Amino acid sequence: MGRFPVAVSLPRGFKYKRLEQRLDAMYLDKLDGRIDNAFYDRMSAQWRVEQTRLLREIERHSEAEESYMEDGVRLLELARNARQLFARQAPHEKKRLLNLVLSNSEWHRGEIRVSFRQPFDLLAEATAAAAMKEARGAKLSTGHPVWLGNLDSNQD
Repeated sequence: MGRFPVAVSLPRGFKYKRLEQRLDAMYLDKLDGRIDNAFYDRMSAQWRVEQTRLLREIERHSEAEESYMEDGVRLLELARNARQLFARQAPHEKKRLLNLVLSNSEWHRGEIRVSFRQPFDLLAEATAAAAMKEARGAKLSTGHPVWLGNLDSNQD
C-alpha cells in the first residue's frame, strides 16, 4: 500500500528566503550560460511576484499580531474592572455582559454554577488558583505560571 506525502506548511519568511536563494542560484546559472535569458526573465519575474505576495502576507500577519496584543490588554483591563463595571450597568447591559462571559449557568441546590467562555475560563482558573495560594499564606509571585509560559519556538 502506497503512502501519501504529508503537506508541510513552511513559514512565510523561510519561503521568501528560499525564493531569494533560488534567484541567486539561477542568476549564476545565467552568467555561466546554463540557462538562457528568456528562461531567467520568466522565472525571476514569477518568483519576484511570489516574494511580493509573501511580503504582503507577512505584513498582514504582523499587523494582526499587534491587534491581538492590544485586544489582550483590553480584555485584561475589562476583567480587572468587571465587578465595578457590572455594578454600574443597566439590566439589559448586565445581560449582554453575562452572555459574553458565560456559556452556561444553572441553579443547583440553592447555588448558582457557571461555565465561562474562553478566555474568561482561563482568567477564572488563574484567579481561583491565586486566591487559594494566598489563603494558604503562600507568597504570590509577580506572575502566574499560566501567563509566564516558555519562550516561543519562533524567535525571529
